[in-house]
Amino acid sequence: MSRVRIRRAAAAAVAALALATLPTAAHAAAAPAAGVSARHPHQQQAETIRQIVLQGAVNVRDLGGHRTWTGGQVRQGLVYRSDALSKLTDADVTTVSGLGLTKVIDFRIPMEVQYDGADRLPAGLSPTARPVSDLGLYGTLVGAIGSGDPVKQEQMLGGGRAEAYMRDIYRTFVTGPENRAQFAATLREIADGRQGPVLYHCTSGKDRTGWMSYVLLRALAVPEDTAESDYLASNTFRAAYDAKVRAGLKQSGRMQNPDLLIPLQEVRQDYLDSATAQLEADYGSFYGYLTQGLGLDLRTLAKLQTKLVR
Repeated sequence: MSRVRIRRAAAAAVAALALATLPTAAHAAAAPAAGVSARHPHQQQAETIRQIVLQGAVNVRDLGGHRTWTGGQVRQGLVYRSDALSKLTDADVTTVSGLGLTKVIDFRIPMEVQYDGADRLPAGLSPTARPVSDLGLYGTLVGAIGSGDPVKQEQMLGGGRAEAYMRDIYRTFVTGPENRAQFAATLREIADGRQGPVLYHCTSGKDRTGWMSYVLLRALAVPEDTAESDYLASNTFRAAYDAKVRAGLKQSGRMQNPDLLIPLQEVRQDYLDSATAQLEADYGSFYGYLTQGLGLDLRTLAKLQTKLVR
């Protein structure tokens, strides 16, 4: 097999690892959430979240429905979060068309789009590229899986290295000026009263998308533990699919120990804590992060409340 074909095969495996890129019924047999912190003994269950059930993506949700500290409720049908939409079926595209979206924002980096493909969307709707750095994670996975070398894979991902990589990625959501600019632009567009329903996504719909959703919910006065539960719910929606991917990698011989990937497939409370600790260190508070880090003025924050909370 040529080097190009090996890299493409590895990239396909990465796509299968991280995204909904293979036909799957994982959404119909989701396992209980993994990696859920003991801080949430009464965590909101994923079945109370409105999932948009698709064949080619497993983590598509309406962000609405959550209660706020002020006694309001986040409106449904205005903001959606998702994993990649590149493998949608024709039926999926019809379902997405019914959401009435006016904008789709893609947080993936160019390498992800190159290997996995652009979004499949209803006619007249094109994705807005707004890449947020993954600190080279996608390329690292291509190299690790493509090597087929269990020793190299252990050296790259074992011994807590995968977990440390994820914590570093989350910190850059806060420290990276380009990343902050992408998140801020998304919030401003959502706040715009002239903007219709918006969907944003990354690869798995759990890290970059998870942080964006956490920030938006907190900005709307959704309690912190509720916003955290929404973040952690990705484990429920992705569990069956991700387990199937690991089994496929082992069966194909590409990984002897595909469990090395679990820290990269899951969301975890300590990943989120890495980002929130960073914003407190840099900006003193969540409000400081919104106003200083993201540059959102009071008018924009008020417009978010007016538009999204009833």
